[in-house]
Amino acid sequence: MSESIKVEVDSVIQEIRDLISAISKVYVGKRDLVELCLAALYSGGHVLIEGYPGTGKTFLAKALAKTIGGKYNRVQGHPDILPSDILGFHYYRLGGERIFIEGPVFTNILLFDELNRTPTRSQAALLEAMQEYQVSVDGITYPLRKPFIVIATQVPVKYAKGAFEVMETLLDRFAISVQSYYNPPEEELEVLKRSDYILTVPVDQLTTPERVQVYSSRIPELVHVNDYILDYIVRLVNYVRYHRAVEYGPSHRATVHMLSISRVLALIDGRDYVIPNDVKKAFIPVVAHRFRLKEEYELEGATPVAIAEEALKNVPVPK
Repeated sequence: MSESIKVEVDSVIQEIRDLISAISKVYVGKRDLVELCLAALYSGGHVLIEGYPGTGKTFLAKALAKTIGGKYNRVQGHPDILPSDILGFHYYRLGGERIFIEGPVFTNILLFDELNRTPTRSQAALLEAMQEYQVSVDGITYPLRKPFIVIATQVPVKYAKGAFEVMETLLDRFAISVQSYYNPPEEELEVLKRSDYILTVPVDQLTTPERVQVYSSRIPELVHVNDYILDYIVRLVNYVRYHRAVEYGPSHRATVHMLSISRVLALIDGRDYVIPNDVKKAFIPVVAHRFRLKEEYELEGATPVAIAEEALKNVPVPK
């Protein structure tokens, strides 16, 4: 059936724009966050959202699931959660038959709320799912639905009592990390006006998971990227990687995600080719969560975002 879906760049552009428009009608403000989440979905990536409770993170995930007609599941992070609570488990009948009970990871949109309240053993349960789109339980491998995107949330560490640190290997599997804090007063007023109906997430289905998957698989051939753009991506990442304040830098996965996110951002802007501005828009969300600063520089007030901004300022932009 998937081969019957005709894929043209204009149709992909229109679909992504329609999804952004539909979500933005009910999700007040934070247009950049909506666009980046769609960029992650159509590039096969995952999203980490940091913010205070009650700032619309769950609402955004639900709206995204509704617009694509996808299955939505939610996991609440807490210190007692087990890997089987995420992946699923086997049980055995009296006759010896083994039955697999799917966990919430078998979905299209998985909201993992408060990831940093989850111990590392259970965090590790996500690694295979996010990278290989499959899970292994008792030595048996089960494929996941496609598309599959994890939208994880975390309360800022300095405000989260009893929080766990998110594993570096897990952070690296998130294509982007973005922030969702309080809306300004004029937007909060609009939220209040819509509060009687907005909790029902009143958005229509505009596409299907199958079509999203087919479109996503074709984006690399539909959106052209010149070698000077690739070189710009590498130079930006390496500026951060070898910065004097950086303990360890972004992985090679960061450059791959930079490329894929930039392609979708180009489509959102109505183009079938990537320009430096697409890379600039993707850069901080893609790299800021992937490297750690040396302790002495942290004590002096340095931050990953500041280092990334320095890279954008100092690395020459290709003409």
